[in-house]
Amino acid sequence: MTTQNPMHNQQPLIMTPPAVVTTKDSMYLKDGMSWLLLAAKKCAHYANEAECSQVQQMLNQMGQLHLKHYKLLLRHCQNNNTQQMAQVPHIPQQ
Repeated sequence: MTTQNPMHNQQPLIMTPPAVVTTKDSMYLKDGMSWLLLAAKKCAHYANEAECSQVQQMLNQMGQLHLKHYKLLLRHCQNNNTQQMAQVPHIPQQ
């Protein structure tokens, strides 16, 4: 029986995001933003419910982190995609 190295099949990491946001990318961003916003709301809710101040503080910190990530994804959605698409080289079709 042979085992495969999981690192062998992985694609290389892209360190800077592409300037163009595809339809599929925007759907992933929308899902991620929904999850982050829900997580932030749940953290705020449970922080209000918690009686221990340390738990409240931790939940508030977690909620702020989720909001920070939400805003990061929001910035990716606010680019001028039409302008960026115009700069993508097109191969003439024959």
